[in-house]
Amino acid sequence: MTPATIFDDIRLGLVFFTRLPLPHFEVRDRSLADAIWTAPLVGFVVAVLAWLAFAAGQALGLAEGPTAALAIAAAMLVTGCLHEDGLSDTSDGFGGGRTRERKLEIMRDSCIGSYGAAALALSVLARWSAIVEIEDPAPVFAALVAAHVGSRALIPAFMQNLPQARADGLAAGVGTVADGAVIAALAIGAAGLLFLGLSGAVVAALCLALLFFAFRKLCLAQIGGQSGDTIGALQQMAEIALLFVASAILA
Repeated sequence: MTPATIFDDIRLGLVFFTRLPLPHFEVRDRSLADAIWTAPLVGFVVAVLAWLAFAAGQALGLAEGPTAALAIAAAMLVTGCLHEDGLSDTSDGFGGGRTRERKLEIMRDSCIGSYGAAALALSVLARWSAIVEIEDPAPVFAALVAAHVGSRALIPAFMQNLPQARADGLAAGVGTVADGAVIAALAIGAAGLLFLGLSGAVVAALCLALLFFAFRKLCLAQIGGQSGDTIGALQQMAEIALLFVASAILA
């Protein structure tokens, strides 16, 4: 992989995973499946922007609660609530559908139900409570980097290790994820977890592994595979888990 290819992949990742106002560019011979390894790198960008919002709040003299809310709001704004949308749709589908077909139908519906609304509320509350507990700028930066980088590092492996739940849709259009993309993303994710220290990184990695395989089993039982919505749900749950680990270690 050449430097130009790496640069193109990063730009593809930023275009797909964020709403940042990037200049128009053309990429030849590279697909999102090729560039999916950049998901944790995009997570680092999201973490930095979220931390800048947190630091701005502290500079203005705001209390811990509002500054934590600013950090979460910034991350949601940068990503266009992409992963939150997946969590909401997955919760509605898994909770409200009786058959596989009905679950997938609900997940495709743009309307939000009670399961999805509850999941979103709990997701925001969980992340907010963890950041409030950490409080100080330097540990908050470490927690945000570990959470946003580590959670997105699971995406390529999840896409590769589960079959497509439907023939169309966002995830189905990505294509086949290669082993190299999975390895690269996991390596970047491991580097992000080291912001929690070596022992913290080990604990965080074990939590992510348990979450990955448990959610994999749930997705297979519920809809027979993965979709774009389940990928978003996985990222949200992993981010929450990592922020909880960070709050226990860094607070």
